[in-house]
Amino acid sequence: MLLVHDHGPDASASVIRELEQLHSFVRGIWLSRNFGQHAATLAGIASSGEEWISTIDEDGQYDPGQIGIMLDVAMEEQASLVYAHPVNEAPHSFFRNVTSRTSKRIVDVLSGGKGARVYHSFRLMLGETGRSVAAYAGQGVYLDVALGWVADDISTAPIRLREEFDRPSGYNLRRLLSHFWRLVLTSGTRGLRVVSVVGAILAALGLVTAIVLAVNRVAGGSWPQGWASLMVAVLVIGGIVLFFLGIIAEYVGVVVNQAMGRPPYLIISDPDRGPLGRDSQTTAFTPEGKDFPK
Repeated sequence: MLLVHDHGPDASASVIRELEQLHSFVRGIWLSRNFGQHAATLAGIASSGEEWISTIDEDGQYDPGQIGIMLDVAMEEQASLVYAHPVNEAPHSFFRNVTSRTSKRIVDVLSGGKGARVYHSFRLMLGETGRSVAAYAGQGVYLDVALGWVADDISTAPIRLREEFDRPSGYNLRRLLSHFWRLVLTSGTRGLRVVSVVGAILAALGLVTAIVLAVNRVAGGSWPQGWASLMVAVLVIGGIVLFFLGIIAEYVGVVVNQAMGRPPYLIISDPDRGPLGRDSQTTAFTPEGKDFPK
């Protein structure tokens, strides 16, 4: 059991150390700072060494005893990746559950597939598949998108969710929106195609409007009046153009971050067992090799 410490604002570090001492099958994975949930999950996957890997959140809504259900599905359907398919509503607010389903449908439309609808943080995957993804997944790449690139047979297993324990979800609205946006950007370049299509539609509408106005003028009609409507059209079109430029800039930003070689995470040793964890009253060493008590 790998417990990844991502520098959360609680006493997880002491709990991990205590569990390591009590159980030989528990091992802590220490990150240098907080990199986010997906990076922490990748770090745990990369540190594994078994035939199967299961990822599970810490808030208690997933029952580890149901991992066997997913394993049965994987063996029966010969699937290299199995997602939990909850048979009951997640223990979150109605708004969050609805927006989660809606955002996945939007991603499916933008990516041209149906993979996002089965995405779930409770997963079971072949060890070699997971470790391969953890080895090449770059900065900002959505984990489930990366798994979909290499996993051929993906299935789901019926799982019943439990109520969260005393650890409610740390995702607020801003983080959820960032989560969704990263999913959109890493799902493919169809978003850029949408930009091109809408741009072409606006250009066609502009051409049609110009022809109508020209014909109206030749036929002896007068130019349409209305400064307000003109300004509204300019502002709407200008806003659409700026919005799409922002989308293009986001894609460029993803490419730049990957080109800079910024690591998605950094695994270190337990800080309490390294130089930073030593008691300040212990012996100090001089460059000459002599030691003096501090």
